[in-house]
Amino acid sequence: MNYEIFGSTMPVVICTLNTGEKLYSRAGAMKWMSSDIQMETGMDGGLMGAFKRTLSGESAFLNHFSAGRDGETIAFGNSFPGHILHFDISQRPVICQRRAFLAAGEEVELDIEVKRSLGTGFFGGEGFVMQRLSGRGEAFVEIDGECFEMALQAGQRMKVETGSVGAYEETVSMNIERVRGVSNVLFGGEGMFLTTLEGPGKVWIQTMPIQSMAAEVSEFLPGVDS
Repeated sequence: MNYEIFGSTMPVVICTLNTGEKLYSRAGAMKWMSSDIQMETGMDGGLMGAFKRTLSGESAFLNHFSAGRDGETIAFGNSFPGHILHFDISQRPVICQRRAFLAAGEEVELDIEVKRSLGTGFFGGEGFVMQRLSGRGEAFVEIDGECFEMALQAGQRMKVETGSVGAYEETVSMNIERVRGVSNVLFGGEGMFLTTLEGPGKVWIQTMPIQSMAAEVSEFLPGVDS
C-alpha cells in the first residue's frame, strides 16, 4: 500500500491499494473512494469489541475496504482541524488519545488501554481509557492542532498540559504531577495538574486539544455559559 497525506488544517490521507489489499476505518472516516473498492460494515469482536470501542470514543461499527484491482484509491479525513499521523505498528505498539483512530491495515489491532492509576485517569486529561494499536502493518490517527514529535531517552521526562498528549509509544510511561505553588495553581492557567511522560520512546504532542478549543469558543456562543 502507498499513501499520501494531503492538505493542511483539515488533511486527508489518500491510500493506493493493489488487488486484495484491505483497510478498515472508524465509521464516517472515508471521504471518497474509486469505483472498484468494496465496503463492508461490521461489529468486529462482537458485543465486547463494540463496547470497548465505544469506551475509547469510537462507533461500535467499523468499515472494511478491499480493492478489486491494482491502483484503486481511498481517502480518509480528519473530523477536527489538526494533523494525520502515520505509524508502522510493526516496530512498536502505540497508545493514542480517545477517538484518535482513523484507519489501518487489516493486521493492525485496535484495542483499549486502561489507565490503572486513579490520578492519571481523573486528572491526566486523557481519561481512564485510551486507544492501543498493535500487531503488524500501517495505521493512521488524527490529532488536534499542530503536532510536536519528540524522542525521549530512557529516564528523560517531559511535563505536558493535560489533554495535549496525542500519542506515545508503548515504552513511554504516563503519569500526573501536581503543580506546585498557590499562585501557579490560581493564576498560572494550567490547572492543578500536569501530565508527565517518561522515556524511552517517542511522544506526539498536540497543540490544540478539542476540549480546549471548545472552551475557548464557548464564551462567544449565544446562550452558552463559559
